[in-house]
Amino acid sequence: MSYNVAVLGATGAVGHEMLTILEERDFPIKNIYALASKRSVGKEVSFGDEVLKVQDVEKFDFSTADIALFSAGSSVSKIWAPIAGEKGCIVIDNTSFFRMDPDVPLVVPEVNPEALENYRNKNIIANPNCSTIQMLVPLKPLHDLAIIKRVVVSTYQSVSGAGKSAMDELWDQTRKMFFNETIETKNFSKRIAFNVIPHIDKFLDDGTTKEEQKMVDETKKILDSSIEVSATCVRVPVFIGHAESVNIEFESNISIEEIRSILSDAPGVSLIDDVETDTYITPIECVSDFSVFVSRLRIDHTLPNGINMWVVADNLRKGAALNSVQIAEELINRKFI
Repeated sequence: MSYNVAVLGATGAVGHEMLTILEERDFPIKNIYALASKRSVGKEVSFGDEVLKVQDVEKFDFSTADIALFSAGSSVSKIWAPIAGEKGCIVIDNTSFFRMDPDVPLVVPEVNPEALENYRNKNIIANPNCSTIQMLVPLKPLHDLAIIKRVVVSTYQSVSGAGKSAMDELWDQTRKMFFNETIETKNFSKRIAFNVIPHIDKFLDDGTTKEEQKMVDETKKILDSSIEVSATCVRVPVFIGHAESVNIEFESNISIEEIRSILSDAPGVSLIDDVETDTYITPIECVSDFSVFVSRLRIDHTLPNGINMWVVADNLRKGAALNSVQIAEELINRKFI
């Protein structure tokens, strides 16, 4: 059986990856529709060997699509996801708008695929934050082995998480640094070239950023509401690929050998860790890969049951587009569509 699939936000970085991954994974497509706002109508995007003309979302009939992958911003999803859902189209939304809606499942297929059973509430499924996804993929099998009590995470997030214009800004600022030209900041609060910025999304009243709060709230909704999470999210001058330093406190003792064994067989995880040969993964090495990479596994000697690990993933892929496509695949596997 094949399906009619729409991609909203097809001209953006994540939309491009969605189209690429649908083709790479040989998703059973009958018809594919590239959608965007009216200002992008007529532009062309690639889908394998095909060239698709971008259509205006305001004129598109969502009743003709079985599945729609959304990545055009929260304000767009707020309007169009309910419209599409009411017309029988299953929306997989990559924005933050519906993530904490109790009637909308928030899904990482390797972690909580059973949550998909509730998609019929609104015909909307939410894709989690990129940093949450890559953290929870390795945490899930560890939590099943020995209950996780607390997580402290610091992220090192690439500029692609803020969109194409942010990637352009890093490139432009870097070039201007070498030619001693005036540098402008548009997408970030500080210069991003040769710098790191501990500020992603807006600040909340307690000094936490919205990005940090997302990791807290989403972990509780997806994995376990009893897990305590402390997050510090940092933007770094890397084009693609997010990294995280993750400190985990378990309720009971768990050995590094057990952890290695579990993660070696965990779905979606690639354990690459041999410090004797400097074998570990950095963001530049994860680009275009589907895996969540785990390296630098070691005991935290300051806690009775603590470990540290380094987690890296392509944020445009597993952190966004791939997870969305995997959700669609899981819907098919479970015969929900």
